[in-house]
Amino acid sequence: MSDLSASASTLAVVPEVNQASLLHCLLAGALAGTAVDTALFPLDTLKTRLQSKAGFAASGGFRGVYSGLTSAVIGSAPGASMFFVTYEGLKTTLSAALPDPQHAPVVHMMSASGGEIAACFVRVPTEVIKQRMQTKQFTTTSAAIRSVIHNEGVLGFYRGYFSTVAREIPFTCIQFPLYEYMKKSYAAATHRPKVDPWEAAICGSIAGGIAAGLTTPLDVVKTRVMLSQRQAAGTPQSSAYYSGIVSTFKRILAEEGPRALFSGIGPRVMWISIGGSIFLGVYEKVKILASNQEA
Repeated sequence: MSDLSASASTLAVVPEVNQASLLHCLLAGALAGTAVDTALFPLDTLKTRLQSKAGFAASGGFRGVYSGLTSAVIGSAPGASMFFVTYEGLKTTLSAALPDPQHAPVVHMMSASGGEIAACFVRVPTEVIKQRMQTKQFTTTSAAIRSVIHNEGVLGFYRGYFSTVAREIPFTCIQFPLYEYMKKSYAAATHRPKVDPWEAAICGSIAGGIAAGLTTPLDVVKTRVMLSQRQAAGTPQSSAYYSGIVSTFKRILAEEGPRALFSGIGPRVMWISIGGSIFLGVYEKVKILASNQEA
C-alpha cells in the first residue's frame, strides 16, 4: 500500500486485545488501506510521474492516472496484513525482553521496522508493476509481468526492495513517535485520557504529511531504481538506468541538483496526509467498537 501501508505501523501500535479484536483491527486496516489507495491513486500516479527521469509529460502527464491500479489493489491488503502479523509477533517478543515502559518506543519502532521489512516482500513486486505502468512503460499488467520475467527474471520483481525498505523505516520512525506525541499532548491539554477518532485522524494526517515531506528524497531514489529496466544481454543500458541507493542519490544530486530529490513532494504530502487521516480515523473507530464489544 505504498507509504500508506507504512501508516499500518502506527495503526498496529494498539493496546493488548484479544484475538477477536485483533481480527477486527486487521480487517479494518486492510479494508481502509485498500479503499484509500483506490480513491487517492491519481495523486500517487502524479507523484511517480514527477519523479521519473523521463519527466512528467513524457511519463503520461495527467492522462491515464489510474494506470497500474490493479497491481496496487492486489498488493494493498496482503501487504498491510503481513506488516500487522509481523509487527504483533515482534512486539510480543521484544516486550518480554524489554518490559520497562520506558523502552516502549524502542520496542514499537523495532517491531514496526521488522514489519516493514516483511511487508515489502509482498508489496515490492506489485509496486514494481504499478510504477512501470504509471509511467506508461506498459499498458497492461500482463505485459509488464512478462517483461520483468523475460529481461530480469524473478528477482526483477524485487528491484528496489532495499530502497523501499530504506524509505519505509525512516518514514515509520518519524510518523509514529510524532503521531503518538500529538495524541498524548492534545489529550493532556484537553484534560482527557485519550483523543476522539476524528482528532486522531487529524494527528495522523499532520504526522504523515511531515514524515512524507522529510522522506521524499528517499522516495525519489526508490522510484528511479524501481523504474529502471535491465536490458537484454548485449544491449547497452539506458541513461535512465539506476542501481543502488547511494549511487542513485549521488547521481541525481550531481546531474539534476538538490531540487530533483524533492520531485513530487506536493502530491506525496497531500496523498499521505489525506490517506493517513482516513486510514487512522477508521482504524481508531474500529478499535473503540471492538473494545465496546468486549465489555
